[in-house]
Amino acid sequence: MSIKKPVFTAYEKFVIAILSLLQFTVILDFMVLSPLGAILMPEMGISTSQFGLVVSVYAFSAGTSGLLAAGFADSFDRKKMLLFFYLGFVLGTLFCGVAHTYPLLLCARIITGIFGGVIGSISMAIITDAFRMEVRGRVMGFVQMSFAASQVLGIPIGLYLATSLSWHATFLMIAALAAVIGVLIALKLKPITGHLSRKHDKSAFQHLWHTASNPFYIRGFMATILLATGGFMIMPFSSAFLVNNVLIPETRLSIIFFITGLFTIVTSPILGRLSDRLGKYRIFVFGSLLSMVMVTIYTHLGPNPIWIVILTNVILFMGISSRMISSSALISGVPNAEDRGAYMGINSAIQQVSGGIASFVAGLIVFQPAQNAPLQHYDTVGYVTACTMLITMVMMYLIDREVAKKLNIIHV
Repeated sequence: MSIKKPVFTAYEKFVIAILSLLQFTVILDFMVLSPLGAILMPEMGISTSQFGLVVSVYAFSAGTSGLLAAGFADSFDRKKMLLFFYLGFVLGTLFCGVAHTYPLLLCARIITGIFGGVIGSISMAIITDAFRMEVRGRVMGFVQMSFAASQVLGIPIGLYLATSLSWHATFLMIAALAAVIGVLIALKLKPITGHLSRKHDKSAFQHLWHTASNPFYIRGFMATILLATGGFMIMPFSSAFLVNNVLIPETRLSIIFFITGLFTIVTSPILGRLSDRLGKYRIFVFGSLLSMVMVTIYTHLGPNPIWIVILTNVILFMGISSRMISSSALISGVPNAEDRGAYMGINSAIQQVSGGIASFVAGLIVFQPAQNAPLQHYDTVGYVTACTMLITMVMMYLIDREVAKKLNIIHV
């Protein structure tokens, strides 16, 4: 009787786990700003547009640093690059925890973005180096669990600390956790240098230009611009919308995030396996159609019982998770091995800058006539998001065809 070979080795499972934990801290650092918005805006006396700038300035600095680092991304051990930028992220998050004025908080978010924005691209390059395309949906599904875990554990705990102590305590918690994860990476993760055997002779600038000007890569970058628009427009004002429009008390926001995240943790690995089995583009289309419907419903919610809000959130995030997992796995097949670091760096930079622009534009669209008054024009943001999702389906179809054609010739 033959013994079935496991999909992942013990070390591969460690790599997935440590990258998931790392992404948990980075995602939490960004996502926690959304539910903290309802606390930050009145406490600091800032407007919706100023809060939108707090969110977007992280993305702008992350995009700039990601672009500058992309030319060097394939010239060093990926582990060393990961540790360098993660250390900067920890220090930036610590700065957020001690910032007591609006200008200082803006500076702290810029520093955190400079380092945190590069971490995702390095992690993606590591995943693409270490795992073949046939199982990347599963890997992305597990890594995507970090997004859900930030809701189940991080955001509720962060909100509890913010309401019980202060919003500063939330960022101090993230910095402490990230420091522990950084030590584990330094001690346990092996050097990642396989890409150096294909080292190019180009300078950093030439390598960056070679990658940025590749016609096939450009299609991937354009899809990323559209992918980033949706979440970055909806999420920054979601907690303020729930509190002021749907009339959910601040103290009950953590329940919504907890239950939504719990369902996402369960469904993410399943969606990852389905994307490998049924096809990544099919799952992307399913997630996009579901998200378009639910975004429209969500942004039109009025005062409702909390169970309706939870149900809406759960279904919405199921659609968003389907899109994120399948698109990440599919886009990972775009770059050649020698360009992966640079491609992921540019892609991350474009994602951050696009998201920053989207957050800023959302802050201009959404209007709050007075403190604690209902947000106006949040439904317009929903319509814009749904339209970008529709266009993205066309873009991802073209990428899916090209990647399939490429994989028939080159083994990734």
